[in-house]
Amino acid sequence: MPPAPSAADLDLLRQAIALSEASRAQGRHPFAALVADAQGRVVATALNNSLPPEGDPTQHAELRAVAQAARILAPDELAGCTLYSSAEPCCMCAGAVYWGNIRRVVYALSERGLLALTGTHPENPTFSLPCREVFARGQHATEVLGPLIEDEAARVHAGFWCDGPPEG
Repeated sequence: MPPAPSAADLDLLRQAIALSEASRAQGRHPFAALVADAQGRVVATALNNSLPPEGDPTQHAELRAVAQAARILAPDELAGCTLYSSAEPCCMCAGAVYWGNIRRVVYALSERGLLALTGTHPENPTFSLPCREVFARGQHATEVLGPLIEDEAARVHAGFWCDGPPEG
């Protein structure tokens, strides 16, 4: 059985969810992530930036947060960091977490829960590949806690995918 999340984990996860609300308010997909160091200090935050026309489909929030953290911390420091994400990292983002040497992930909304919200929306073709399966194939361990507080994370998505993205 995985360890229970700490109060600090839940606080940082709620910060990631609040960032996902900001992402939606900016007309972006409602996803966000942050990286906290071993002391719980936020060292990187990122919103999703994959929505056309100016976005890049590879610019998921988790990947962007990992890249930002990797520019300021050494690999051994990153090993003590945690990625907090409003939704379960996709396989691309899980790969970024792994290659970035971040050894812990805490997420809110599961990929399965996200699929239930997005359906077949063309802007979010989900993989049925849990991040745990991606990490299990690596050469170093990555601890994963989630899904957690899914109902809070799901509220940010309410009405977004069924009606399409908001006009900006």
